[in-house]
Amino acid sequence: MIARALAAACLLSLAFVAPAAQAQRAAAARPAVLGEMRESQLPPEARETLALIRKGGPFPYAKDGAVFGNREGALPAQKRGYYREYTVKTPHVRTRGTRRIIWGAGGEYYYTDDHYNRFWRIRD
Repeated sequence: MIARALAAACLLSLAFVAPAAQAQRAAAARPAVLGEMRESQLPPEARETLALIRKGGPFPYAKDGAVFGNREGALPAQKRGYYREYTVKTPHVRTRGTRRIIWGAGGEYYYTDDHYNRFWRIRD
């Protein structure tokens, strides 16, 4: 009876630990920043967003300038608050869409077009 209870407890704990471990392995397996992209290679809407960031706004979306937590660890590790995110308008989409520019307090910019799955560092 005790053996069965222990076995059940072990299986139950694996149900919670295994997905977390799988997620960590998946995050480690994918590249954090795929490479670099010149500013001129960005979509026009991303260049507009970049210009607004450099100018200090005004920004069209209420969440623009919010802290980007980098919870997935896709970007270089920094203290919380180092990264800020800005929406890049997606034509023909009513929501904020999946495109963002992430600004680092050190002056670096990153672009994602798939809601934080892949990043490119933006070069001038």
